[in-house]
Amino acid sequence: MTYVQGFIAAVPAANKEAYMAHAKEASEYFLKWGATRCVENWGEDVPKGELTDFQRSVLAKDDEVIVFSWVEYPDKATCDAASEKMMNDPGMANMQMPFDGARMIYGGFQTIFDVGNR
Repeated sequence: MTYVQGFIAAVPAANKEAYMAHAKEASEYFLKWGATRCVENWGEDVPKGELTDFQRSVLAKDDEVIVFSWVEYPDKATCDAASEKMMNDPGMANMQMPFDGARMIYGGFQTIFDVGNR
């Protein structure tokens, strides 16, 4: 099964085009380093909860939209190697993020179930 890195961020709604350009540029690096798939999702129906929700998880402001993204790798070792390359690549270091990266949350997940069409 695959290994997935998932990301949630709050992006100013006015920065949608800049975010898409950033995501496309970053995905080129991820794919070059072994990712098999990069998926970006712009929040459309992201309700606020009573106890927890996506907005609180990233301290979203009223003018920000939740973005939910993931990068698939064949395994954790490939993901770890890509993360190492990302930290050391000057091109990634100079990339401007059109959102507050300090409020982004992420994690790595081992796929345990995958059903449906691709």
